Amino acid sequence: MTEHTSSAMPVVRLIPKAEARAIRHGFPWVFANELVTDRRTSNLTPGTIAQLEDAARTPMGVVTVNPASKIICRMLDQDPAAVIDQAWFVAKLQRALAHRARLYDAPFYRLVHAEADGLPGVIIDRFGDLAVIQPNAAWADLLIAPLVAALQEVTGVTTVIMNGTGRARTLEGLEEKTEVLVGTAPDAPVQVPMNGAIYMADVMGGQKTGLFFDQRPNHAFAASLSKDARVLDMFSHVGGFGLAALAADAASVLAVDGSAPALELAEQGAAAMGVSDRFITRKGDAFDVLTALADEGETFDVVVCDPPAFAPSKPTLEAGLRAYERIARLAAPLVADGGYLILCSCSHAADLTKFRNASARGIGRGGRRGQIIQTGFAGPDHPLLPHLAESGYLKALTFRL
Repeated sequence: MTEHTSSAMPVVRLIPKAEARAIRHGFPWVFANELVTDRRTSNLTPGTIAQLEDAARTPMGVVTVNPASKIICRMLDQDPAAVIDQAWFVAKLQRALAHRARLYDAPFYRLVHAEADGLPGVIIDRFGDLAVIQPNAAWADLLIAPLVAALQEVTGVTTVIMNGTGRARTLEGLEEKTEVLVGTAPDAPVQVPMNGAIYMADVMGGQKTGLFFDQRPNHAFAASLSKDARVLDMFSHVGGFGLAALAADAASVLAVDGSAPALELAEQGAAAMGVSDRFITRKGDAFDVLTALADEGETFDVVVCDPPAFAPSKPTLEAGLRAYERIARLAAPLVADGGYLILCSCSHAADLTKFRNASARGIGRGGRRGQIIQTGFAGPDHPLLPHLAESGYLKALTFRL
């Protein structure tokens, strides 16, 4: 399957009570309980391109349909006559690239941020002449060939890797797989320059696409506090906050993570920067290490905690908020007086207010008081669709204690 013409498209229809107005105004999803799901619709192959009509049979646009997902339709184009082919992908990617090229002088960024860039469920991170695609929706799996061809045409990348892993694919009923679609896989980690630091991205075996571009502005803000500082980078992954701090002349950085391969990449980054003498790593469970550091009487000028999503969905919200509170409670006593505590959350389900309250509670229970001096979000290469709160997942709170 390479393209679709409107004349050949199946038609799906909203039920009378569905919120057609929201979709007309830009909401990108139709939930399973809002669509007429007769036998014909239920039998559509996941990822089928179809025309969406409202209950009065007025065409609303071109959607992708997945009867196996709670999000049964995702809006691709509000023009009911749109043809989803390579030229369509080229137009979307050109628009996405124009924005990133204005922001960054080097081609290292998130090129496509799913719905917000008009490609529902599709993530594309760019690492120079290599790109990693996460097709987290069934339609992108089906149309991967024209998508990749358009990506090469627009950006000139010579290597394209598909990282088909993660919770989103499971929810779409898709199998997990990682493969090289174009070119050859690099035989070493890819060097990524960012905020004056050098990061090592494992684009074949690392978390997500191999690096988290979303924290770039928060790394930079933390680094601005870090000159001559002793910095603790908890959940450091490949050294996100720690290496940026060293690039800004931090006195020392202790990077803690549960993953030995991630810490090894962080050490390689420090070596490439020539700052290994100020960089120490410690492998271990974050809660255990925070407790041990307190027992050892350690304090730091800047402490950063950037954990994985403790509350990825509504059912995990309460347990997740308790985990964020516990992190804050254990981390606060490690901050020197007048020092800074940076707490991050990438949980969709925990909104800013809930996360801020949990963090403040934890700091109080840790015997400290603090003022919030900065609230950070994902960088501008991670645009937010105003109709879709889920696209604004990342929060970073900087407290001065």
